[in-house]
Amino acid sequence: MRHYLLAFLFPFFSLAQAQSQEPSLHYTLSALQPASHYFHVDLQSAGWSRDTLNFQMPNWAPGYYQLLNFANAVESIVAKDDKGSNLSLRKLNDNTWQLAGIRGKSFTIAYDVKTSIQFVAQSYVDEKHGYAVLAGIFMYPAGYLHMPVNVKINTNNNWKIATGLDTVDKPNEFYAANFDILYDCPVLMGDLEELPSFSVKGIEHRFIGYALNGFDKVAFMKKLEKVVDAAVGIIGEIPFNRYTFIAIGPGRGGIEHLNNTTFGFEGKGLDSEESSNRMMNFLAHEYFHHYNVKRIRPFELGPFDYNKGSKTNLLWVSEGLSVYYEFLIVRRAGLTSEQGLLANFERVITANENNPGRLHQSLTQASFKTWSDGPMGTQGDDPKKSISYYDKGPAIGWLLDLAIRQASQNKKSLDDVMKLLYHRYYLELQRGFTDAEFQQTCETVAGAPLTEVFEYVYTTRDVDYNKYLGYAGLRLEVTDVGDKKKFSVKQLEKTNDLQKAIWKSWAK
Repeated sequence: MRHYLLAFLFPFFSLAQAQSQEPSLHYTLSALQPASHYFHVDLQSAGWSRDTLNFQMPNWAPGYYQLLNFANAVESIVAKDDKGSNLSLRKLNDNTWQLAGIRGKSFTIAYDVKTSIQFVAQSYVDEKHGYAVLAGIFMYPAGYLHMPVNVKINTNNNWKIATGLDTVDKPNEFYAANFDILYDCPVLMGDLEELPSFSVKGIEHRFIGYALNGFDKVAFMKKLEKVVDAAVGIIGEIPFNRYTFIAIGPGRGGIEHLNNTTFGFEGKGLDSEESSNRMMNFLAHEYFHHYNVKRIRPFELGPFDYNKGSKTNLLWVSEGLSVYYEFLIVRRAGLTSEQGLLANFERVITANENNPGRLHQSLTQASFKTWSDGPMGTQGDDPKKSISYYDKGPAIGWLLDLAIRQASQNKKSLDDVMKLLYHRYYLELQRGFTDAEFQQTCETVAGAPLTEVFEYVYTTRDVDYNKYLGYAGLRLEVTDVGDKKKFSVKQLEKTNDLQKAIWKSWAK
């Protein structure tokens, strides 16, 4: 997901303008005393024609849709000119520092970043490894997110480094064309292990991690290759030069990036078929994100607002449909059975239908309110009035896919929608799509209105699952289990030729 194609998101200045007008920015990230749980940062800059400049720390990192207030971890900040004299550095608000007296000078801003939580959206360092979420490490000059950036990483213990940043000729030095790419490239460092890589369509895919532990790593990578191949088959092309799966060790969650993903991973229990396939579901989801959200993206997700966040109604597409496709990808990769595929949908439908929040919050509302409610819909003022787009999103995605197949006599599917979005908005228009444009694209592919399906997106209307499952010769059965309901997908006894064709092509 990285180095290259984010220029389409942020058309600020031409390269010639950048070269002629812009000063230099060089960041050094040091982990020389990692047992202290602190990273140290030196920002060296020169060539400014203005005398005063504001530096800001982002309040969040794209991919995790909640404010994290990274500036709270900044300590011992000081600014000096190239003669070692202190410069005026005044804190304006929680995440902004104003630097004065810099016209025509070289200067350095130095500060420490305290780390305390092992989590994929937070930086952490200890005596054995470090994980740096660069949106929470490097300040940016306000108004200059388009500027190119050089990064050097210092360690004193021969740690290896894994990142999506472009390398330069010097050891442990990297380059980003702008801050959006910089912030899209976390850094893992430590005694890292790399598994045997594989290529799909001539593009190398690597797996590098910390504390991987023992499991059949050759078999694991063969499964992962099948997953990647199935995911690539949906869009048909790969928009990067190399991709890296970066396993950060103990911790929770996963976050997608343009040419890599970072995720919590300990490697325990992966010799079990069940746990191995569960991990493949997870990695399929994160990998498919380099298409769906990083390139096939809602209009609001780029350029990013690093202060207030970038809120959208469409996370049910970015996240919910990525869950939908993780189910399909592991099936198409041959890693699960037809019944295993259906079991995934039984699980999310059961979760959503047993959630009282489904009567109060729509998918679009859940998408927009994730900043306050949390991505699983459980952290708001009243968790019983919110839902998770990770549950309802894939369920509605399934109905949407079946509706498109039915309307087109099984000539088109949701795959065609994703491909059209990729080519029209990412490649041609070089922007994200709006709510209306997403529905319009689905209806264009289907060749028919899809009003009812989208009512399930915009409202809390009860879902008529059986109407849509029937298109594939399926039905949904409900049984009571205590005070909960269990939902099971069954096949109809009698089906016509179109139902059989839809089932066969969908469940392949």
